[in-house]
Amino acid sequence: MTKTAAPTPETIAEAAAIIRDGGIVAFPTETVYGLGANALDGKAVAGIFAAKNRPSINPVIVHVAKREDASSFVECDDRARGLMQAFWPGPLTLILPKKKDGGISDLVSAGLPTIAIRMPNHPVALQLIEAAGVPIAAPSANASGEPSATTPRHVQDSLGDRVPLIIAGGASAVGLESTVLDLSGATPVIVRPGAVTAEDLKEYLGEVAYDFGTKEKPSSPGQLLKHYAPSIPVRLNAVDVEEGEALLAFGSTKFMGVKTGGFAKDLGDKRFKNLSEQGDLHEAAANLFSMLRDLDTSNNTSIAVMNIPEQGLGIAINDRLKRAAQGR
Repeated sequence: MTKTAAPTPETIAEAAAIIRDGGIVAFPTETVYGLGANALDGKAVAGIFAAKNRPSINPVIVHVAKREDASSFVECDDRARGLMQAFWPGPLTLILPKKKDGGISDLVSAGLPTIAIRMPNHPVALQLIEAAGVPIAAPSANASGEPSATTPRHVQDSLGDRVPLIIAGGASAVGLESTVLDLSGATPVIVRPGAVTAEDLKEYLGEVAYDFGTKEKPSSPGQLLKHYAPSIPVRLNAVDVEEGEALLAFGSTKFMGVKTGGFAKDLGDKRFKNLSEQGDLHEAAANLFSMLRDLDTSNNTSIAVMNIPEQGLGIAINDRLKRAAQGR
């Protein structure tokens, strides 16, 4: 039976012991909830894949508690060190060449010569990594392909008894997985968009390319076609609501109507959610997965989504929504 507990010193010590003993634990980060295991223990990492039913070709991110710890596991050049200083702790993951003697399980990197690594900006996550005394491999704490978990309840609903302990640290502040930046080559490339944008990175790297299409053999989490998908279809760029649909709105809904008559704002809480009435992309990102889950019910035939601006954090939101729609 799954235990959900507040992040007391006793709970963190219990979770750290589970990690050291080869088990898995769900814990909060500023992006989404993670499902963590000892990154040095291949059998423990396999437990993550089994609990999530995650394809073994899909790599997971290694989480460290200190910037300097990263150099034990990956080859850091001046670009990487500069970005770690500027953005860590925070929602930026770096893909870097794997150190041969670093000890990270090959299952973490899906057999690739690179590792995705970051330092989360959440006190509970940092305390857990520090207490465990090992780097923690952690994808999002939900069944593979579903919208990511941003609250303890999402973890429980998605994974049930497959995770023995959930550390309850409230709702995730960012609400989207971290930006993943590939620094393993000469040209820096964002392979998964997130809260840290190309504009944020430009000061440190110059121009940064985007490449977050679908990959048969992903170099980063979040590149599979079926990802972030509710159990019902998702229809993007909606200008009205069809019969039986729910609406995931953004900004003003003054001119959004229902084809059978009436206004979208009158659909009721089970069929209508607004990511941000003010059109704030940061608020929309924090609400995205939670609201997708709220509208994913058997009473709704599908989810219509209003247009999200393709700029800044909107690029990351649209990436998740496109995969959610294609996943059906």
